[in-house]
Amino acid sequence: MRALSASELLYVWEVGLNQSCLHQALLLLAATCPDIPQKQLAQLSIGQRDNLLLTLREWTFGSHIQSLAICPKCGERLELAFEIADIRVSNPKLGETLSLNFADYDIEFRLPNSFDLITITANKAEPRALLERCLVQVSHDGEARDSKQLPTNVTNALVEQMAQADPQADVQLNLSCPACSYQWQSTFDIVSFFWSEINAWAIRILREVHILASAYGWQEADILAMSPYRRQLYLKMVGK
Repeated sequence: MRALSASELLYVWEVGLNQSCLHQALLLLAATCPDIPQKQLAQLSIGQRDNLLLTLREWTFGSHIQSLAICPKCGERLELAFEIADIRVSNPKLGETLSLNFADYDIEFRLPNSFDLITITANKAEPRALLERCLVQVSHDGEARDSKQLPTNVTNALVEQMAQADPQADVQLNLSCPACSYQWQSTFDIVSFFWSEINAWAIRILREVHILASAYGWQEADILAMSPYRRQLYLKMVGK
């Protein structure tokens, strides 16, 4: 895994503009992990994927995160500020399959990955289909069972164990509204958040390229190769 240059990040942004968040995440991973086959990246659990994206975000824009939330009760806008370390979870090293023994059911399963989510979304399948894709083997009292016939209590236990095994996949922020004291949890999605930052950065950097290219006749590649500090100095001189 490595950091991306300005030109590399701009290329990923351009390619991913009209793609889904799931594909945008894989584009970022493929760029930052060029030595890992894309199929293997798509088979990472969602928590493993998000851990890598948190690292890339830290390398790209720093460890500090600022965001906004809207109180669902009174509509107050909350400014959020925290560090990546505050939401990073140390995922345990997992094997290809995990197991659950519950209510006389023996279940072997794997964790959901990006390929699963892309397939489910493309087929507009029911949420339960995601769970069924992750089941490797199901037996009850020693006899094989159809994965589609799991009782609700077993399904709930399985979902809970999946969440415990891959905690980075579901980051919840505990929020409290200063205006009405309402408390709630809000999901932090690193994929959509990071991509929105990249989008804002790309629009800004292209504007800077346009200004400097117009003023000095420089090529885009040369401008992007500059450090942000040098680029800002030239922009200030153009404005004088």
